[in-house]
Amino acid sequence: MWLIVGLGNPGERYARTRHNIGFRSVDTLAERHGLTFRPQRANSQLAEGNIYGQRVVLAKPQTYMNLSGQAVVALCNWYKIDPARELLVIYDDLDLPFAKLRIRERGSAGTHNGMRSIVAQLGTTEFPRLRVGIGQPPGKMDAADYVLGRFTPDEEAALPDLLGRIADAVEVILREGLTTAMNRYNPL
Repeated sequence: MWLIVGLGNPGERYARTRHNIGFRSVDTLAERHGLTFRPQRANSQLAEGNIYGQRVVLAKPQTYMNLSGQAVVALCNWYKIDPARELLVIYDDLDLPFAKLRIRERGSAGTHNGMRSIVAQLGTTEFPRLRVGIGQPPGKMDAADYVLGRFTPDEEAALPDLLGRIADAVEVILREGLTTAMNRYNPL
């Protein structure tokens, strides 16, 4: 079983922001595989089903980004998830150029507050993640304003392809494993 968590902030105000690329990623996976999100447990919207023979729970924590760890640890406990082997977190990353993907088996939270919350609540950095590049803020723009801002028109036009590649990468993880996905999707 896999728990696949897309990070974001709840509400229409944040729906199209850079910080919500995780939500949009799991939405794409759900649409592709005929799964429906419902408000369920652990203050999260969940979509449950099978993807390529793997039981999956897609999750969108409704705690707001900085408290994502509360929902993730509750879901791991409820579903008896081993984070090192059955958790995948998808989130935006300022340190990667727009549309670049980086899959890792483990790692620090970096500057991402949602990931900091998850690491603090789980008590480990040993869980897979898929980082989605959103690029750096222009000029002297504040990072918080940038991540909570909307994509540019050119970026928005590129999102269907990007979201498709993210879904493809997750499917490779489910079918062929993390190492194969890292070899295929991580930039050289």
